[in-house]
Amino acid sequence: MIRRISLTLLLSFVFYLLSSQPDNPVRVRIYAGDDPHYIFFRVASGQYTIDSFNGQPVIVRSGELFIISRFYDRIALKFMNHTGYLSDSLKISSSAPEASFMLRTSSSSPVYRNYSGDLECFPDLGSLLLINTMNIEDYVAGVVKAEGGSGKNEEYFKTQAVIARTYTYRYFGKHIPDGYNLCDDTHCQVFNGITSDALINASVKHTSGQVAVTSDSSLIISAFHSNCGGETSPSEYVWLSAHPYLVRVVDPYCVTSKNATWEKRVSLNEWAEMLSRNGYKEPADSAKQFLFRQRIRVQDYVTGQFKIPFSRIRIELGLRSSWFSVSEQDDSLLLTGKGYGHGVGLCQEGAMVMASAGKKFQEILKFYYPGAGVVGIEAVKKDRDERKQSN
Repeated sequence: MIRRISLTLLLSFVFYLLSSQPDNPVRVRIYAGDDPHYIFFRVASGQYTIDSFNGQPVIVRSGELFIISRFYDRIALKFMNHTGYLSDSLKISSSAPEASFMLRTSSSSPVYRNYSGDLECFPDLGSLLLINTMNIEDYVAGVVKAEGGSGKNEEYFKTQAVIARTYTYRYFGKHIPDGYNLCDDTHCQVFNGITSDALINASVKHTSGQVAVTSDSSLIISAFHSNCGGETSPSEYVWLSAHPYLVRVVDPYCVTSKNATWEKRVSLNEWAEMLSRNGYKEPADSAKQFLFRQRIRVQDYVTGQFKIPFSRIRIELGLRSSWFSVSEQDDSLLLTGKGYGHGVGLCQEGAMVMASAGKKFQEILKFYYPGAGVVGIEAVKKDRDERKQSN
């Protein structure tokens, strides 16, 4: 059996979390949205160590495979040679920085993801809580791969690397009460494991430690989206709070990209019901009372004395963006829109075009975050409370 975690170890763990500084390895909850019941663990390179009950380590070498599952309120570990263990929790430690492992879960497609660093496993509400402790720069490269879109230019990937690193440091304490720093889904940043993409890894290395900051050296909210449609949105249109670097920016770079425009037909009934759910009390006599032209981004849709944020309509109807106009088409309403995403901050497709045109990542970041600069993390204003905000 794997030995139980002692009270001293638990207290040390809590102290680590409460005292963590962003230059420590990052602890990421992986498969956070999957609630896996078991996982397959395979050593990809190097070797890993599992502590055993009698103090003798279990060494797992390259190519070896075992299964980790929840067994009631404990963790079960089963090797292919039928050897098994039970434990309250499990820690699998790498032998060297270059060691890596692969995971496949019970609740996802049968595709292995690659990880580096250490893995901890805990039983959690009927599933497994999996925490990967790893080097921050390897984590940033994985986020760039998952979030970075389809751009192939190194300056674009450098831009995404700085954005991902800025988010990591700003919200390093986001999940400290849960026992880790960040999760791997959209609640934090999407992370599907480390990447072997040479261009992404080079971009991360060339921007190592660099982050985006405000004029007073505080980390920015590094918001981004797929396509702004030609104009980014002020942050207060989406999240109510305004920031001097998250303002309207006229963007000529993304307007011919694939996600620049869209259309959707909505029945008069569906539109009226959506408004009614949000407090509209007038009868829906004709489509003409709902027509609206949004030439530039505005915050609210207005019909008569009623108004509702466009960002709310986007959520209610599952629209690609909140920048759209409403016209009449036969017995329906035609929504003609621009952009893809919330529209705040950096436009990924615009950034790709800028990078392809020879713009450096610093120029791209300053274009989309006016007044912001790029510095090394050591120059950032040390504000622990701000880094612990949860968005």
